[in-house]
Amino acid sequence: MWVDASLWSADLGALRAEIERFEPWVDSFHVDVSDDHFVGGLLFFPELLAQLKRATKRPFHVHLMTQHSERLALEFAEAGADWITVHAECAEAALALARIRMAGRRAGLALQLETPLKYTRELAPFADVLLLLGTPAGVKGRSLDDSAEGRLREAKALWPKHFVVADGGIRRETVPRLRAAGADAVVPGSLLFGAKQPGEVSGWLKTL
Repeated sequence: MWVDASLWSADLGALRAEIERFEPWVDSFHVDVSDDHFVGGLLFFPELLAQLKRATKRPFHVHLMTQHSERLALEFAEAGADWITVHAECAEAALALARIRMAGRRAGLALQLETPLKYTRELAPFADVLLLLGTPAGVKGRSLDDSAEGRLREAKALWPKHFVVADGGIRRETVPRLRAAGADAVVPGSLLFGAKQPGEVSGWLKTL
């Protein structure tokens, strides 16, 4: 299983050091971006990503939880993002996906917990990655919703060739279930960054 580690759960006052410390244990670093409109709160920005890119050779996966995904997608592509995921619920989603591909980046499509998977039918052909939230967007520490596993199975049935990422509610007891339901990757936060032995946690994730 691919480990897409959420920097939101790292020590935000020492991000470069956190990236260097966890680099051996992750496949990519997951960067949540919020604008206080699409979801509450403010998280990360392109200039910061450009600085963090210097600390590692691991890819960065930018998850845009924002209203204006097209403009920000271009800015994060220029800053060095390797994957950029936008939300199907955003009015600019189709244009943003096209811009991401034109920039030579891997394009992802995300769905909030309450959004039916039928909304992937028009947009998913223009994405390489599907990200399904298993908890409410923009909120940390929530338990995995009961619908998460069924949504993953449905997504894999609809889009068997897509790389599917499970984001939210990533715990020791939920990861095996998410993997069994079809997740190719998970976005661990405190599970990894709060671990006394992150290498052991990462090794376990990769065996699933």
